[in-house]
Amino acid sequence: MSTVTSAAGRDTERVPVRRLTLLYDAECSLCTFLRDWLVRQPQLVPLELVPAGSEEARRRFPGLDHRATLDEVTVVGDAGQVYRDAAAWIVTLWALRAHRPLAHRLSTPSGARLAKGAVLAAAKWRGAHWDGQRAVGAQWGGQQAVGGQWGGQAVDGGRWGGQVYRRADGWAYDPAQGWTYSPPACDGGTCATR
Repeated sequence: MSTVTSAAGRDTERVPVRRLTLLYDAECSLCTFLRDWLVRQPQLVPLELVPAGSEEARRRFPGLDHRATLDEVTVVGDAGQVYRDAAAWIVTLWALRAHRPLAHRLSTPSGARLAKGAVLAAAKWRGAHWDGQRAVGAQWGGQQAVGGQWGGQAVDGGRWGGQVYRRADGWAYDPAQGWTYSPPACDGGTCATR
């Protein structure tokens, strides 16, 4: 299954978990979406969400490989437990009131295969979207980045801003075609000026 390690010199397997810190990639739109979802969920075990590789993460967890935390989801327990990959997602779900039963099912051998598949699918999606954002001028959804912008969204160093698509802004989602953009119409001269 996935990796669970402990801090040196601690018997963390017998210590109860009272707090978890999830290290997430703050430059990944999927990761920030999940962060926003997690903070809205009722928690049985408090979750702190800290950007991976940040000064805060380095200060709190000096012994972690912070480069690796940007590549794989990492959760750190208050007693020094370190959960990576599927184990990190399972322990995160375990901390949420509504999803603890699911976490118990995913912690079984057959559930672990499902959890690992979900993590691999998320990593594949993330990699596909991140690779296209690495350089200015990269393609995003078939549109060339012009003047440092995709669909009117400013980018920083070729990375999309991670904002949500809103219908009011002209975005629509069709499962067969994906996201499309049609600028909002100006009914009766009520267009907002830019």
